[in-house]
Amino acid sequence: MKLKEDPVPRMQQVIASYQADKDRPQFMGSILVDQDGETLLDQGYGYANLEWQIPNSPATKVRLGSMTKQFTAASVLLLEDQGKVKTGDPVKTYLPDAPAAWDKITLHHLLTQSSGIPNYTNFAGYLATRCLPSTPEELIARFRDKPLEFQSVELSNYSYSDSNYVLLGYLIEKVSGLSYPDFLRQNILSPLGMKDSGYDFAGLVLPHRASGYQPTSRGFDNTSYVDMSVVYAAGALFSTTHDLLRWGQGLFGGRLLSPPSVEKMTTPLNEQNYACGLIVRNDNGRKVVWHNGGFKGFRTNMTYHPDDKLTVIVLGNVDGSTPGAIAQNLGALARGEKVVLPGERKEIAVSPKILQEYVGTYRLNRTFKITITLDHGQLSAQSIIQYNPANPPKLPIYAESENDFFYKAVNSQIKFFTNERGEVTHIILHKNGVEQMGIKQ
Repeated sequence: MKLKEDPVPRMQQVIASYQADKDRPQFMGSILVDQDGETLLDQGYGYANLEWQIPNSPATKVRLGSMTKQFTAASVLLLEDQGKVKTGDPVKTYLPDAPAAWDKITLHHLLTQSSGIPNYTNFAGYLATRCLPSTPEELIARFRDKPLEFQSVELSNYSYSDSNYVLLGYLIEKVSGLSYPDFLRQNILSPLGMKDSGYDFAGLVLPHRASGYQPTSRGFDNTSYVDMSVVYAAGALFSTTHDLLRWGQGLFGGRLLSPPSVEKMTTPLNEQNYACGLIVRNDNGRKVVWHNGGFKGFRTNMTYHPDDKLTVIVLGNVDGSTPGAIAQNLGALARGEKVVLPGERKEIAVSPKILQEYVGTYRLNRTFKITITLDHGQLSAQSIIQYNPANPPKLPIYAESENDFFYKAVNSQIKFFTNERGEVTHIILHKNGVEQMGIKQ
């Protein structure tokens, strides 16, 4: 698709908006935008290492965090293509000592985050152990005897859990006879020519490695140490923008998995659109396949638009939520759509009668709700997150149209939807490049 105007200048303007604060930019990292083999943008921003003033570049290696999960999922599906596993088999088929509570849990439940096995990285003791080397067996021991989060095991369930992908990594090792890093290197990274990607571990001397930073009131601090073995197959990989482009081209180009396996990997089965290590959503009638990652000073996002043969990769080495928002905005611009930055949004007046219709509670998933209130003519929204002892504060939202609202305090928007009778049915929350539907209760 040939656009009437070159989207790159506006792309650079969007990226620059996240770097307006020179002492504490919201984004540092590297970005690549590729459309049907044509590179639109391929650049580094800010510093890979602040102490030595080393700039980020396309060669900068960044920890991927949960973007690792798509590699783990592809590994399992590759084993299925080889006839060594079946994703419909119970976990106990391959791990006979699994607890009785897991009897009905299949590999597909693990892949799609529908098992109900609790997330060990949310446990109270996780922070105290994250600096200690851990074996897969030790990680599994942390959650194997915990009760499931669902009364029945269904593929339509959803509860995001790193525990699922630790189990899958362990299963890959048991079935293949190789360590998880070796299996990836031999079956995915080397065949696809991904020479700048791998499994991170303590002591690894890694040329062009980015340091991770967290923003503070005085600028940036180095993030604290974490042993990567504690996230294992759920989040321990590193890569570059160029290698991730090779990954996407190999995965979606049919060089790695059979067509049925690619279809399975990109077919969501629950309300949060989680497939197998990937999230698949509908964006204005177009399919979008993506996943993000976040791990101690690193934030990442890779988004693939199959209808437009468009890949957007944003790898950041600053804690924060900007890579997802940047990826969504750059994807929209590459497709010829308009992007409005927070400072460019214009507030309009909406009648109190319409505002009153929006008041209520909207459930986005099992543990996340948004409450909309109206006080003295001002509509406000508050996120309510289960298990979170300190929920975010209530924030005002402002109208761009009768059903489109935006925050001024954060880069998020809420759109209200009604049925044929004019009754408000749900919202769509746009936050950090992610869309979530919230059903009115």
